[in-house]
Amino acid sequence: MSGTLLLLTSFLASGVEAVEALTIVLAVGITRGWRTSLAGMLLALVALTVVVAALGPALVLYVPLDALRVLVGALLLVFGLQWLRKAVLRASGLKALRDEDRAFQDDVARLSGGTKQRTIDRTGFVLSFKGVFLEGLEVAFIVITFGASSGRLGLSATGALIAVGLVALVGVAVHRPLSRVPENVIKFA
Repeated sequence: MSGTLLLLTSFLASGVEAVEALTIVLAVGITRGWRTSLAGMLLALVALTVVVAALGPALVLYVPLDALRVLVGALLLVFGLQWLRKAVLRASGLKALRDEDRAFQDDVARLSGGTKQRTIDRTGFVLSFKGVFLEGLEVAFIVITFGASSGRLGLSATGALIAVGLVALVGVAVHRPLSRVPENVIKFA
């Protein structure tokens, strides 16, 4: 895989996951308070950093290269087939296209039962943490899978960091879901 293609695929795949995390963080912030939402997000980022820092070097140092290639190939196959299946179902009309506006409204409706508080709301905190942590793990798997299979982990990580940073900046600027991102097209590609 060429460097440009690797950077682009890591950027696009990670961007999709970042948009999904942003939708959750925004929904929690609007319904349960920004302090709750940001606290969950920040703790999830710290936890992700610890997990990636602990497991990343361990994979490279202690797992034989051939076993790592089999692991990466299996991850590519599993994730790729899941993404392809969903994309085909969406393209054929058998599964609804992902709609960030609708997902955001659904999240807001589910969370609206509580009230904004000056303290941290437990439900909102857990939801924000879980959303960012799980989507962040998906980004880590994308980086490892794409980067390790081509021998360019740094370039794959760069694409992911640019995507996550760009989504975060745009999210801060617009304070609403990024529904104009062609998420379904990106997933299908």
